[in-house]
Amino acid sequence: MNFNFHNPYPTTRLPVFARNVVSTSHPLAAQAGLRMLWKGGNAVDAAIAAAAAMTICEPVSNGLGSDAFAILWDGKELHGLNASGRAPSTWTPDYFKRKYGDGVTTPPKRGVDSVSVPGAVAGWVAMSERFGKLPFADLMEPAIEIAERGYLLPVVVQQKWAAATPELRSQPGFAQAFLPWGRAPEVGELFQFKAAARGLRSIAQSKGAAYYGGEIAQAIEKFAAENGGSITAKDFAAYRPEWVQPLGKNYRGHTLHEIPPNGQGIAALIALGILEKFDMAGMPVDGADSQHVQIEAMKLAFADVYKYVAEPASMEVTAEQMLDDDYLASRAKLIDMKRAQDFGAGNPVKGGTIYLTTADESGMMVSFIQSNYMGFGSGCVEPQFGISLQNRGHAFSLQPGPNQVAPGKRPFHTIIPAFLTKDGQPVMSYGVMGANMQPQGHMQTLVRMLDYKQNPQAACDAPRWRYNAGLEINVEQQMDKTTVQALSERGHRVEVINDNYQDFGAGQFIWRAGDPQREGYIAASDSRRDGQVAGF
Repeated sequence: MNFNFHNPYPTTRLPVFARNVVSTSHPLAAQAGLRMLWKGGNAVDAAIAAAAAMTICEPVSNGLGSDAFAILWDGKELHGLNASGRAPSTWTPDYFKRKYGDGVTTPPKRGVDSVSVPGAVAGWVAMSERFGKLPFADLMEPAIEIAERGYLLPVVVQQKWAAATPELRSQPGFAQAFLPWGRAPEVGELFQFKAAARGLRSIAQSKGAAYYGGEIAQAIEKFAAENGGSITAKDFAAYRPEWVQPLGKNYRGHTLHEIPPNGQGIAALIALGILEKFDMAGMPVDGADSQHVQIEAMKLAFADVYKYVAEPASMEVTAEQMLDDDYLASRAKLIDMKRAQDFGAGNPVKGGTIYLTTADESGMMVSFIQSNYMGFGSGCVEPQFGISLQNRGHAFSLQPGPNQVAPGKRPFHTIIPAFLTKDGQPVMSYGVMGANMQPQGHMQTLVRMLDYKQNPQAACDAPRWRYNAGLEINVEQQMDKTTVQALSERGHRVEVINDNYQDFGAGQFIWRAGDPQREGYIAASDSRRDGQVAGF
């Protein structure tokens, strides 16, 4: 790809060129991954070390009680890992209605009854066992050091920490873990998390066994029971992550790969399948036509995703049917270039998150994402081992349908890693975090790179929009004002947002420039976060 390395957008970042590289949303996590590469580890070792460090460095987005997904290129082929958690054995619609009343439609947003079995730690272990080079315990060392010694709080993390505190301070374990002086830490203050260091050391020494049925699982069971929850050590012991075949969809001579349902990655594939029918390169990159058709394609994608996507065994259509070329062509015909629309679902023919990416000079590349879902997740923190627990159970429905809660079932998931190939060979490992912003970010940045030849850092820095519902969209304040006005005139209900972090996600990108030992990689880290690319 002959990128244009002129960046037309205000930014504090430049693309980084290296043969071994780690891109994360916190510098200490990038350095943790780089340490593993210096020790002779590979991209998988680097990703796991960085992911463990991120649970400490950015607890507003993830923790030791997170879920995770990964797509990795092992040097020969692509692999997908679904490490999203499952519902405890007691969870049924009746369980929640007995506790919270007949009128409830979802499990709670916060508290112990929002916690499904976390899968991230099992994902780390599975990746290490299958593809890692270094001992698993070595991969936990940087995170343990950071948790014990502490780190100085950066700007964006502090902002979100303070914003979450009023809602979560009363949740069990939250104040003890995250309000060390009775308040959120200030920018530049030292934060230590010694309980999490104990948890990480137990995970390291047992290679995850302590977490899934051992002392950590037992501590979580006790903590949950004391606070009205029903999750048990047996639920943890029964958990296994799943290796899966990524879905793929061609776009401009490349193939974008996403994890199949229960995640929403298919939304990006649907949207790109629709955009394939339009001459995007013939429209000005930041103009109203280009942005309008992307917004409408994304709306069509979400209309189908929100109706059909769930745990695969519960879906009434398959992912392949949702991606059928003829079906997507029929959906593309619904787009009116002069008017915004509120689309319903079609009828396919039946038959708070962190993202990081790593690559090494052998050619291995890893696209990895883990999340506590909404900010600090459930707000609950098991105190002995510092396990900050996700609230992914809130994504279940209590109503009949494909996403209705059931024992051992996985909920609809928002977190999605992405991977790009061309002619069966790796091109880019990337992702954009942020709830339903993720497939929107995957699509918007990829269109910029493939249709408009913007380099990864420019594509990352460019102003974004975010579709919400109906005709409502948010746009970043730096988007061209004439474009914003034109979108409004077409019927989009536009709100200009100043808080880029909150609404528009943050991405990390590694583009393979050629032979990793000679041309290496081009990497980018989103300026909307505190992140960094580290490489050598």
